[in-house]
Amino acid sequence: MTVEIIAVKTPEELAEFFAVPLRVYRDDPHWVQPLQSGIKKQLSPENNFRTYGELQPLIARQNGEAVGRIVATVNQRLIERSGQPLGIFGFFEVIADLAVASALLDAAIAWLQEKGMTRVRGPIDLSTHNNCLCLADGFADTPHILTPYNPPYYVEFLAKLGWERVKNAYAYTMDLSIPLSDRFERAYQIAIKSGITFRNLHTKGEAFEQDCQTLYQLFTTNFANNWSSSARTWEEFREEAEDLKSLVDPDIFPVAEDQGKMIGFCMALPDYNIALKHVNGRLDWCGLVKFLWFRRQINRARVIAITALPEYRRKAVPLALVHLLMKQGTQPGKPYKTAEHSFVWEDNTPSRHLIEATGSTISKTYCMFEKAI
Repeated sequence: MTVEIIAVKTPEELAEFFAVPLRVYRDDPHWVQPLQSGIKKQLSPENNFRTYGELQPLIARQNGEAVGRIVATVNQRLIERSGQPLGIFGFFEVIADLAVASALLDAAIAWLQEKGMTRVRGPIDLSTHNNCLCLADGFADTPHILTPYNPPYYVEFLAKLGWERVKNAYAYTMDLSIPLSDRFERAYQIAIKSGITFRNLHTKGEAFEQDCQTLYQLFTTNFANNWSSSARTWEEFREEAEDLKSLVDPDIFPVAEDQGKMIGFCMALPDYNIALKHVNGRLDWCGLVKFLWFRRQINRARVIAITALPEYRRKAVPLALVHLLMKQGTQPGKPYKTAEHSFVWEDNTPSRHLIEATGSTISKTYCMFEKAI
């Protein structure tokens, strides 16, 4: 059947863009529909991303019905970081039809070529700070909050269409019923003796604002060299922090300080996907009632980042933060049974060693693709 590619310009076409995943995942018991409000904000002309990037949403139609979507993106900060005209594609969803996938990707490539790009990388939704990567292994589980999920055939399609698998990443699952080795508590005691203090993240008022500013500085410093990463503006970070503030459990978000200065943190969130799975992508009054009801079933967490300034890693601060995560996350009254560390690049040896020292094992594999154009 003929595939028609449409550049999204009208509200009606944008509605088709949002309808595609409902068709792709209608029989998938593990998929969690993302909140539409969040994606609309990312694609909005008012998004701070537009101060340094361009994007074009596209949809594919067959017989008048939307059967695929993609967003071609030029992220100038990523181009500056990589030193090459590197475009990206993201928000990729398509039915199990190779011809439709090929037409979508070709259209995204054509748009990027017009912008002067010579290579394309993806899936990346604008930047790696948003949803990115393609799930390649570990499909028998509902994805954790803010992690990618897709049908198994996406990896197969990209490989058949000549895309090179350039980098893998992993998710690790940690059984919180199994005690950590003594080295983590010893690390905590070493850090304390070195003058390091620990507390939980502030989530209210001026203290939250101050913590946000320090977290932004630490993220910008510590993750500046992460592969494919591009710096966020303060406005982008602040907006994301405000969106996540109500989801934070401070007991699983410990921070480390030296003389009142934050020098490290362990960022974990309750896995709200367990509740969001029931709201169909909308937090209207009905969705909110369902969310509040099903959030009581949350029994797992996602560990997003464990980091400390380089000069404090020798003082065992990262291990001490993991010790606090386990201690406070399993105290009486806490619901957490497991935690997923996700995601970590395959060549990030220090982080992988730290995670594996907790007894965590690989539960999912993700990958990134590239193609010369």
